[in-house]
Amino acid sequence: MKVPNRIILLRRFLIRLGYFTRTQMRFTLMVIGGSWGVLREACSPTTWRRTVRIEFWQSLHQATGGGLISVLVTGALTGFGIVAQAVYWLGFAGLAQMTGSILSTVLVREIAPVLVGVILLGRSGMLMLTELGTLTVGGQMRALTGMGIDPFLTFLVPRTLAMTISGFTLGIIFSMAALLVGFAVCRVEDVVTMPIWAFLDQVISSMHPIDYFVIPAKFTCSGFAVGVCSCLSGMDVTTEDDLSSLMPRGFARGMLTIMVINVIFSVSFD
Repeated sequence: MKVPNRIILLRRFLIRLGYFTRTQMRFTLMVIGGSWGVLREACSPTTWRRTVRIEFWQSLHQATGGGLISVLVTGALTGFGIVAQAVYWLGFAGLAQMTGSILSTVLVREIAPVLVGVILLGRSGMLMLTELGTLTVGGQMRALTGMGIDPFLTFLVPRTLAMTISGFTLGIIFSMAALLVGFAVCRVEDVVTMPIWAFLDQVISSMHPIDYFVIPAKFTCSGFAVGVCSCLSGMDVTTEDDLSSLMPRGFARGMLTIMVINVIFSVSFD
């Protein structure tokens, strides 16, 4: 039975549409599947063999310890440029009672997760991307698979979880550093006369109950996303890729993921 030309054209159109969709959504689907795989394997006791535990602690030390100075410096600059100016101009405008609300909403909830995610991406994410990309291009990943070692369990699971914990830790440190430096600058310039405990209490008391979930969730999810995107980008390279094409692509993916996560949380829990 002869197939009508319209059906043939429709099939060709659907084939091309499906190919285009799968090509464009390929990495997004990989991130979704990889994220679920990390969460599932992390709950299994058999995952945490000695090599995985060693990789986890090394990655946690590198991400948290290596990014600590960058977070403190960035937090200090943010406190000097944002917190001090906000306190000064709000007091000048007679709106000093809104200081805590604005700082908790703008700084801690919106700015801090993005900056911490960018620091993690640039300081640790690019390192993981380069390392795993080099192993993949050099054939070491295939060699590990041939020896019965699962790269997903050996690299992606411990490094992603380490980045998750590091994101939360560095996020809290960044927020405290920004608030303390901002208060110190305002105190030196005689903008505020209250003690530090009253200033911190003003910021904390202005937070809504949902903020105690949204702020930690942004920090942890940003770190988790940076870990997954960086590892998958490094493990997904081909022999045609090099560092000049791999690093910009990985950085763009990480930045896009960080922004999407923060926008989703801000819109959903506003």
